[in-house]
Parts: sequence; C-alpha cells; structure tokens
Amino acid sequence: MEGSFRSTRRGDTFVSEQDFPSTYRHGLTPLNTSAPLHVIAEWAHEPDLTSLPLESFTFIDTETSGLAGGTGTYAFLVGVGRFIGDTFHLEQYFMREPSEEGALLEALLECLAPCKALVTFNGKAFDAPLLVTRYSLHNIPNPLKDLAHLDLLPLARRLWRDRLPSRALKYLEENILEAPRTIDEVPGYEIPHLYFDYLRSGDASPLKGVFYHNAMDIVALAALMNHMASILHAPYEGKIQHGLDFIALAKLFEGLDRWEEAALLYEHGLQGDLSEGDFGAAVQRLSALHRRRGDIESAVALWQKAASEGHVYAHIELAKYHEHRRRDYSEALKWTLDAENMIRSHELSKFEHRYWTQEITHRKSRLHERLRK
Repeated sequence: MEGSFRSTRRGDTFVSEQDFPSTYRHGLTPLNTSAPLHVIAEWAHEPDLTSLPLESFTFIDTETSGLAGGTGTYAFLVGVGRFIGDTFHLEQYFMREPSEEGALLEALLECLAPCKALVTFNGKAFDAPLLVTRYSLHNIPNPLKDLAHLDLLPLARRLWRDRLPSRALKYLEENILEAPRTIDEVPGYEIPHLYFDYLRSGDASPLKGVFYHNAMDIVALAALMNHMASILHAPYEGKIQHGLDFIALAKLFEGLDRWEEAALLYEHGLQGDLSEGDFGAAVQRLSALHRRRGDIESAVALWQKAASEGHVYAHIELAKYHEHRRRDYSEALKWTLDAENMIRSHELSKFEHRYWTQEITHRKSRLHERLRK
C-alpha cells in the first residue's frame, strides 16, 4: 500500500491517503452534499447538523479484529473521510501490530480535532462505542465525545426496509447508488481472519482488499448522505422511481408531524407500482392522516383536488365525508358511483380493482339502504 508513517507521542502509525475530486461520482451520485440537511437533522434529533459547513463533517468506518465488539476487540484499520474544499480526502490509519494501537489512536485524535459532526453506518451501535472503549483503555481523551453523530443505518431502514431485502451498506451502494464494487472487494466477515493471517505471516498483500473495502465504505457513506439529503429535500425531482419509496418518505414526514408534505407523498406513492397489501395500507394511512389533521375543510379541499386528478381514494374519502359528517346520503352515493365508473374506465391492476370494487360495493349497499329508509 502507498502511504507514509505519521509520528505521535506513542510512536508511528501507517497512513494511506487518497483524494476524490469534485467531479468524482460514486455510481450516479456525487460525494459533495448540495442539498440542505434540515429534514435529516430533524429526524436524527441533531439540530446542529443544519448549521455546520460540510468541511466539519467526518465520515468514519472501522475494520476490526472481531465483529462482536467488547474490550477484546480493537480497530486495526480506521478510515476517515473529510471534505477539504471541493476535494474529498480519505485517510486510512493502519495498525501494523497490536502494540501500535496507541499510536493509531493518537494520530486519529489529531485528525478528528477540527471536526464537529460524525457520519457512520451502524456507528452508534458498533464503531463509536468500540473507539470510545479503546481510547479509555489507553487513557487518551475521547475525540468523539462532543461530536454530533449521524448514523445512516436507521435512516436507511426507514427509507428502504419495505422495498429492499437488505439495508447493508454494500447492498444500498449497488441498488440505490448504482455503484458496484470491483473484484478487489472482500466480504466483511473475512476481514478479521485476513488480519490475523497477516499478523502470523507478515505478508500484507491480502490486505489490499481490506483497504479497498474500507475506502469504498467511506466513499459510499458520503454519497449515501448526499442521496438521502436530496430525496428528502426535493422528492419529486426524479431520483425516486418506486412508489414504495414515496410511501416510506410519507411515513417519515408523518412521524415528524409534517402532515401536508406527508399527504402529498402518500398521494404520489399511490400512483406507483404497489403490491396489494402495500396499496391498501397506504390508502388507510393517508385517510387516517387526513382525519387526524383535524382540519376537515382543508382535507376536503385536498380530496377534491385529488379527485379531479383521477384518484379513486379521494372519491371514497368524499363519499365518507358526505355520509358520516354531512349526512348527505345522495351526495355520498354520487361520489361512490363516480368512483365505480372510474375503476371501470381506468386500467387498474387486478388487486386495485378488487380492493376498490369491494369497498364500493359495500358502501353502495349501505347508502341505498339509508336512502330507502
């Protein structure tokens, strides 16, 4: 590996460095975050993220001697990415043998000194506690103590758990960022064994894949944060192609009590290709959201607008409104029949057609009975 030795008061540690220019894209996504982080900061309960310059962020990932954590586990390779101007600068701190751990931690301490925010993937559960433990064992001040911490794994789960079978960073890299890795990649579970083989043999050549794996994790972190910030800030600009992703965003905004935005996202998601279960659940959540907002007149205005744009659910919500709130059964039946005509004339999937047919048949029967009485 190309690199140099960095001197500390506890000895030397090996550091490999790379630069990624502003023109670099990881798959389809640039590293430099152009979208504001307001929604991410609100979701993460880290308000400081909105006021910090991008140069204050540190992207960090560790490769360790074991995957279980605990005081017997140490980080033999720590990757740190930072923006310096328009360039993304990557430094990888490597422990040639366990006796160099103090030197690695000291060098990392100097690297993190100007940083204000930490970005990780599962770092709150693994990387950060591990490093805190190692600093404590060496009686070195903890450089992570006062940093805002953004862990992208919980956010990734919120955004893609209903659509993707895995939320592992490499899987998101391939399926969200469209950035497959090269043949240099090694699986994460092999990394501890490769390091111990190196300690026994002294042959570092198999570790090339470990350095590559760590570097790509750091670069993917920066690209993923950019992508997340972009879709949360401007979800309708074409980066989202799946209806379930709009539904996931709607749930997130609903949880933040940003109900207007959530309702629009639900409506947009319902136009996408959803399974029968996902479609029905989204309809129910949207309807409940409108009712929970409490502003019925505004909700009616939204339903009328959606109905004029051809949304079946909006016709049903207006039928419910006229039946249960205004007791105007004739008007309720009118909206129900309009919905019935719509599903006959529109090209709906089989489950959508069955879902709405059952809903409309039940509602028509009840309204006819009420009008008869």
